[in-house]
Amino acid sequence: MESFRTLIKGWLGKVLLVLFLTPLALVGIEGYFSGGNKADVAKSVNDQDISNKEVESATKNYKDQYLSLVKGDESLLNLPVIQQKALDALIARSLLQQQAEKLGITLSDAQLEQMLAQQPTFQENGQFSQKLYENYLRSVGMTNQALITSLRQDHALKMISSTLMDYALVSQSDLQQLANLQTEQRTLHLASIKLDDYKKGLTVSNQEIADYYNKHKNEFKQVASVDVDYVVLSPSLLPQANLAVTDADLQQAYKAFVDKQQQEAKREVKHILITTDSRNDAAAQKLANEVYAKIQAGMTFAQAAAEFSEDPGSKAQGGLVDSYAPGVFSADFDNAVNALKNGQISKPVKTQYGYHLIEANSPTVKLPSFESEKARLTAEMQKAKTANLFSDTVNNLNEMVVGNDSLDAVAQEVKAARVQSANGITLATQDLILSDLSVKAKLFSDDVKNGDRNASSNIQLANGDTVWIKVRNYHQAGIKPLAQATSAVKAKVIEEKAYKAAQAKIATILADFKTQPAAQVVPKAQVTFENAGTFARSQGLKREIERAAFSIPAPTKEGMWSATTAKLPNELVIVAVSNVNTEAARALPPEQLAELAKLYQQFRGQQILEDYTEYLKSQAKIK
Repeated sequence: MESFRTLIKGWLGKVLLVLFLTPLALVGIEGYFSGGNKADVAKSVNDQDISNKEVESATKNYKDQYLSLVKGDESLLNLPVIQQKALDALIARSLLQQQAEKLGITLSDAQLEQMLAQQPTFQENGQFSQKLYENYLRSVGMTNQALITSLRQDHALKMISSTLMDYALVSQSDLQQLANLQTEQRTLHLASIKLDDYKKGLTVSNQEIADYYNKHKNEFKQVASVDVDYVVLSPSLLPQANLAVTDADLQQAYKAFVDKQQQEAKREVKHILITTDSRNDAAAQKLANEVYAKIQAGMTFAQAAAEFSEDPGSKAQGGLVDSYAPGVFSADFDNAVNALKNGQISKPVKTQYGYHLIEANSPTVKLPSFESEKARLTAEMQKAKTANLFSDTVNNLNEMVVGNDSLDAVAQEVKAARVQSANGITLATQDLILSDLSVKAKLFSDDVKNGDRNASSNIQLANGDTVWIKVRNYHQAGIKPLAQATSAVKAKVIEEKAYKAAQAKIATILADFKTQPAAQVVPKAQVTFENAGTFARSQGLKREIERAAFSIPAPTKEGMWSATTAKLPNELVIVAVSNVNTEAARALPPEQLAELAKLYQQFRGQQILEDYTEYLKSQAKIK
């Protein structure tokens, strides 16, 4: 049972995960809603254009998916490959849409209009809103007919795709074979032969090195890499002198704190609104002046608001404007608020809503005492002084490093800092300093590729430290020239010779396993076999050993072993199988078999869809 769960999480599950990141999932209906400009054409598929904007959008979708897999490190992505994948996806989509149209796979206008009416985006109080729908069309720059056409194409695409994918046939024999393969258990016996003894005395000629290199050049590919010197400076490396906080510093910091608290205290704003909804402007202004006179004569602002204000949200609260923020009413309203003293009431102020009488009060700010804030302010000022010292030091050192084209200035000025070196750094290298995105951007910049070997200016790291770098060598991506690869080629040739020698030595053992019981072969084999245990696929064996163990046939008789070899670095392993158990697949419960059948059906459906798309592509005119 556990091996079945491994299947779902293991190799088949991973294959399905990759396959189901299909092109159709990445350029869904939203792609149509974005409109499109045919003047900027990336590809034409049977005279149907794919715009660069569509390619850009699909590329972004792919890129976002892959970025989540590499924790946001864009430097690890191959953008040209991603862009091509996006273009291929759009071509496939276009071909399937065109084929659906040829086959008459479509929805009627009435069906599509019903679908739109049921979209929550276009509903108000549970009913379709023509206003919301028209607003949406304006926002995306589409006509009703254009949207209907786009929806029809999208659903036709989904229908032809699901027809191919959802109804793929899966035979019971195929399903049983898949279950057997995954749940099959094999009992293994391993014998390890170290190659060091076989390497003694082996020699390699220059001709052998050249021949191996010419035949196996792809083994000596290299990604772009750099050899670099660098020096890191952090605040903790600097002397802590002159960072003491004085009483004068603290008094100044406390005053700034008090000023900030008072400035950030929001004023309490109240208003009485006289609208022009049921009266003309002159009548509204006249009434506002009358209310203002009543307040001046002794009526409280709250009483006047309750009796005269036509703002239902504030009149019951004495005219209080909840969460007042500048810009809510108008600049004239805000100017009046700012001009009022505490408790003062403005004369009528006109806005687009009518006439306002405004009262503004600054709340009393309860400020903590100097003594209670002293410890916090001391810590903040020490932190600020440290930051200023660090910033000043970095600026001074930067001039020395760049001016002298040398990292040594940092180590000379800051005794705790030291220049470090690293070779063969690639974009995938995991290093606390050199993996920083800002550092990698400099290490693999066009300037460095074009020969810049000068010391960099300071680069701020994500943790706040600073680093200077100086690239010594840049190694281009590609196949290493023989001169650089000679030592590696020589090691491979020696290892290959050692493998062959070891294989020759054990050839008799392997031959004996084919004709004799293991009980006769093992004692005279001159190698030690260990009982490794019983394994199913994807259960922790090294890949080479697993591949060997599950590639050989089951033993033909009781007591016989099937045997082969697996190559590991500097080691040859004899892999023997004494027993194969296929009963586990028969014990799988129906629900697990059903889940396996579903996964396999999806896998087959995806294959059929891809094959069908490739056929359409072979018949299409793409330019």
